Amino acid sequence: MRHVNNFDEEPLLNDILQLTGFSKLSSLRSFNIDPSLITALVERWRPETHTFHLPHGECTITLEDVSLQIGVNVNGLPLAGPTYFDWNEICEELLGKVPSDEQDMRGCELKLTWLFDNFETLPPRPTQLQKEQFCRARILYMIGGELLPDKSNNRVHLMYLPLLRDVTRVHRYSWGSACLANLYREMCRATKPNAKAMGGCLTLLQSWAWYRLPFLAPIVNRLPTYPFASR
Repeated sequence: MRHVNNFDEEPLLNDILQLTGFSKLSSLRSFNIDPSLITALVERWRPETHTFHLPHGECTITLEDVSLQIGVNVNGLPLAGPTYFDWNEICEELLGKVPSDEQDMRGCELKLTWLFDNFETLPPRPTQLQKEQFCRARILYMIGGELLPDKSNNRVHLMYLPLLRDVTRVHRYSWGSACLANLYREMCRATKPNAKAMGGCLTLLQSWAWYRLPFLAPIVNRLPTYPFASR
């Protein structure tokens, strides 16, 4: 199982999450990954064309699929900007806390468990500043845990944190484009003979396969909901 969002729903943060465009992804609580299905899809992936070669043709994951399956924005600005900062200073400014243990922040990477342990519960009567800090932490957790995870699936690069500085502008970035590009890259890497693990948004990959190749999907006796990965 890949964690999407282990945080409990916090009503006081709903308005900010809605503003940032991460409310749909935040609503996905857990998703059971089928390793056999993922392996079969990778075996059909061709890095030269970025498509799955199937017995009766080719197909691939598109930006429309990203929006439908996980509900993140696929239009807007690219995820680009400086990557050299005083990371302690950035954490203090945007999260209100700095990890004290070297194991929790190694270089420019932050451990997801530290984010969960320190931002699981809002303080009583939180200020607007505190609500924004907690919201940034939860979004950063989703970025590293589901949207743009690496093979370890337990750390997130702090280069994304400055993009969350102004919560009213977070929705202007094309997070879905970055997610899809990262998944393409991870699938290309996974096709190599010496590959032993795979990063990328596997929730997107498996949910896409269930939607586009419905004979692979489990039987669900209810109407689909948006995003489709929540079914």
